[in-house]
Amino acid sequence: MPLNLDMILWLAGVFAEAGVIALCVRARLFRTAPMFCSYIVWSLFIDTVFLFLHLRYPPSSPIYFWSYMPQMVVDSLFQFAVLVELGWGVLRPIRASLPRRSILILAVLIVLAGAVIWPIAAWTIPANLSASSRTLVQVQQTFAVLRVVVFMALAGFSQILSIGWRNRELQIATGLGFYSMISLAVSLIHTHQAPGLRYGQLDSLVMASYFSSLLYWVYSFAQREEERQEFTPQMRSFLLAVTGAARSNRVALADAGIDRTSKAGKS
Repeated sequence: MPLNLDMILWLAGVFAEAGVIALCVRARLFRTAPMFCSYIVWSLFIDTVFLFLHLRYPPSSPIYFWSYMPQMVVDSLFQFAVLVELGWGVLRPIRASLPRRSILILAVLIVLAGAVIWPIAAWTIPANLSASSRTLVQVQQTFAVLRVVVFMALAGFSQILSIGWRNRELQIATGLGFYSMISLAVSLIHTHQAPGLRYGQLDSLVMASYFSSLLYWVYSFAQREEERQEFTPQMRSFLLAVTGAARSNRVALADAGIDRTSKAGKS
């Protein structure tokens, strides 16, 4: 098999993923971001497996489709977990003051955001795909938009959230956001089928953007992380009020349910 640009980027990505994992171990990132570290380990495993399949089977082999489907499910679960972990990591300075189930509230908010993005992600899907393929691609694009939204939110509100470019949460979000923005841009170009463009080169651009994100993480994780600053009193009060309101609403709903049950029992 010829050593073309895609293969070079693929091999470079595998080595870069191994480098990110090594630095995650060195920086003890598994303690604060276990889902992200596990996701990179999973990505290294999958890229190695698909590289082996690519060397052994022709591109038309159905083994790719049947291997891709379960991989896509696991990948989506990992991405969801990483997004929840990022949000939970941002709240690190006040986590001790939050209700126990605040992370579940955060997960629900991300699910709701995904539900809003789901129909929007359909605009980036080429029309020539089959129904099953469209669903898989739409899941991918939904998570890509979510990653961009999380990155933009963390970067835009970094001062309010007391995080900087040398904090791991923003570093992880930056790498994910950059790769996702390039991936979405290429998908939009594919969807509109602009004439005169060579789509193989655009796909190589997506691989190059992922490799660039890996290099960014290698550089970032090799540096010492800045100590997280405390939230401003106003921001702390706001976040505690939001979580307190959510907890009060949950308790009120539970009490209302108990009250209805007791009334029904008396009648």
